[in-house]
Amino acid sequence: MKIVVTGGLGFIGSHTVVELQNEGFEVVAIDNLSNSSESVLDGIFNITGKKPIFEKMDLRDKASVQNFFKKHNDVAGVIHFAASKAVGESVENPLLYYENNINALVYVLQELKNLPNANFIFSSSCTVYGQAEMMPITENASVQPAASPYGNTKQIGEEIIADVAKVTTINAILLRYFNPIGSHPSAEIGELPLGIPQNLVPFITQTAIGMREKLSVYGNDYPTTDGTAVRDYIHVVDLAKAHVIAMQRLLKKQNLEKVETFNLGTGTGSSVLEVITAFEKVSGQKLNYQIVGRREGDITAAYANTDKANNVLGWKAQSTLEESLESAWKWEQKIRS
Repeated sequence: MKIVVTGGLGFIGSHTVVELQNEGFEVVAIDNLSNSSESVLDGIFNITGKKPIFEKMDLRDKASVQNFFKKHNDVAGVIHFAASKAVGESVENPLLYYENNINALVYVLQELKNLPNANFIFSSSCTVYGQAEMMPITENASVQPAASPYGNTKQIGEEIIADVAKVTTINAILLRYFNPIGSHPSAEIGELPLGIPQNLVPFITQTAIGMREKLSVYGNDYPTTDGTAVRDYIHVVDLAKAHVIAMQRLLKKQNLEKVETFNLGTGTGSSVLEVITAFEKVSGQKLNYQIVGRREGDITAAYANTDKANNVLGWKAQSTLEESLESAWKWEQKIRS
């Protein structure tokens, strides 16, 4: 069966391509290489012994999307990662996020609705909950006003999918994940941010290896145990496997509703300082960090209740925070060697 992975050379996308190929799927990866590299294909090949079909294209180009689905009219499902994903950048450049994250989604769905049986996995985010009123966060938590344009694009994306699924053959699963970190244990693929990292762990590893002078910790006055923001950090391989399980659920028609939603996390919240301490332990590196002011768009805490994913989807995160950080450090060392 042929599965299309948009953003397929990105961080989560590339790991999902690996897991799909390991399960015997034929994969077509789409990427515009705006935040990735074609060399990722070599890493995928080194792990699986096979390269996915690769189409370099920008999903904001409607004609290109139409031509792609004319060429690949035997698609069994689409896993949609392609999107800009940094909270801080979205605050500074909201129009980029609305164009990239919404237009691309609409153009893909416009083509999928023409297929007799379309299966769609959406890369959503815990940011749709805003600052949730209760922890851990369940799928039934009310969706709060988004704290950033990025979070808003995920909320809008979910609404678009729900509206389209009502009137088409599309069946969808929305995967709301928390904070993906780490790399493949082979260190053949991992997180490869272009420019200054927007996320905590690559900034930690780049600081530890000497690329960055110091790590900024945004705020130590949050109402948490140590004053720093709390997140649920999940290993990217665990996350990738959940996408494969979700796609198999749709292909086997095991979904109970046209659109299902699952949280993907570990169920444990870790503060920024706890992550720093854990990284120092596994790497043996002392991190140079400084406390600075809070960053606009950030919330106090977010960690998942994963009962639904565990019991209904049959998926559970396996890796610990330390294992995830150790794999991220191994990857950083490899790409800088």
